[in-house]
Amino acid sequence: MEIQFSQSRPQSARLLAQVTDKGKVPDGLDAAMVKGMEAARFKGTAGQVFEGFAERDGEVLRLAIAGVGDKNDEARLANCEKAGAALAAKYQSSGEETMALDLSSGGLTAEEAACVLLGLRLRNWRYDIYRTTMKDEQKVTLASATVIGAPDGTEAAWEDMAHVAKGVEFTRELITEPANILYPESFVERCQERFAGTDAEIIVLDEKQMEEMGMGSLLGVGLGSERESRMLAIRWNGGTPGEAPTAFVGKGVTFDTGGISIKPGPGMEDMKWDMGGAGAVAGAMLTLVSRQAKANIVGVMGLVENMPDGKAQRPGDVVTSMSGQTIEVLNTDAEGRLVLADALHWTQEEFQPARIVDFATLTGAMIIALGHEFAGVFSNDDDLAKQLHEAGEETGDRNWRMPIGPAYDKLINSPIADMKNIGGRAAGSITAAQFLKRFIADGTPWAHVDVAGMVWSDKPGRTWGKGATGYGVRLVDTLVRNTIES
Repeated sequence: MEIQFSQSRPQSARLLAQVTDKGKVPDGLDAAMVKGMEAARFKGTAGQVFEGFAERDGEVLRLAIAGVGDKNDEARLANCEKAGAALAAKYQSSGEETMALDLSSGGLTAEEAACVLLGLRLRNWRYDIYRTTMKDEQKVTLASATVIGAPDGTEAAWEDMAHVAKGVEFTRELITEPANILYPESFVERCQERFAGTDAEIIVLDEKQMEEMGMGSLLGVGLGSERESRMLAIRWNGGTPGEAPTAFVGKGVTFDTGGISIKPGPGMEDMKWDMGGAGAVAGAMLTLVSRQAKANIVGVMGLVENMPDGKAQRPGDVVTSMSGQTIEVLNTDAEGRLVLADALHWTQEEFQPARIVDFATLTGAMIIALGHEFAGVFSNDDDLAKQLHEAGEETGDRNWRMPIGPAYDKLINSPIADMKNIGGRAAGSITAAQFLKRFIADGTPWAHVDVAGMVWSDKPGRTWGKGATGYGVRLVDTLVRNTIES
């Protein structure tokens, strides 16, 4: 969606939208609109929308009023996003091509106004390139919004937030693509295209290079696929020269059948988004690079496809990771941790990061524990865990800290190798995190974010429709703002 600013309503805009606080009526409304709002019990609660029609300058316009809730609500910024998102949801396929958004009487700050625009743009995103038989009334028509009467500073605030929207949309695009279109090599190509012309450094390792480095853990996952595996790194040096970077590492299993330990058929199509961690890292890096973040950051993505064929690894196989540690693979469907084992080790060897946060759709057990409301955070560092939680509360990318410890670590000891890749049914998300911790160097702050329940939604949310949510981009961006750039 294109968003622009103007002093007056464009003649092409037949839809005029406004926002209002709870219990208030915008200035200048016709008496019929005011009466209609009362009859419809419109209160101005966050995300509530009332529609009517009125004559302006001899032309009948469609009028929309969206509520932003109580001005003193602690969730004020989130409520502003909800207002913008509600307008997008209502008019996305309405036949209207442009919206005039009048913010002159809403009493908003520049930040609040920009949040309305963020909600509007994010909720209006939809990926329809493969839908060729939709009826006209199903197609997205709303393509632009012209903001009039914006508070001072809104344009600058929106310019900053637009970079965030850009990253979220890229993550959603990657996660939405089917696995016959997006696989390790094409994932890399899409990132290369998107980062072309920027000052970001792109590093790509192919299978031969990874084999020479001893990445038997990652490469073992992709043995059964015709698609070659890749390691992708995007480095951005926008901070103090020579300062150790913060690393974000993503699991990028572009399709997960489970391998020889094959998954049940029903619902397997969802496994195209088993690269949601890598998608989040790619989108976050696009945001950081686009807005020229004053920080040294590296995003690393281990990219594989997990398929069953005659070359696929078997339950009981032992692989050797880049770190030299050996792994007994008891279940080939516990593959994400095998990918991350080598990705995490290589990240530390190559970039010597000051801290590491990994993102992965790692365990179904995480959904059982926290549903689709929170990602799980496992960390060896209290400060980092707290910073992630605070960033999550600020952005809506919510997360909740889970325990790790020696008692859980014992559950992944193997009788024939250094470790096994599963620890049994009990505490499945925790033992997966314990597995990853074995590949983190002593003294390196690390957090693992299990996003299994967060990257895809079967129902619309605050700023997304059904499908990819873009979870993780705003979390990373805000973490960087709050802890490095502040």
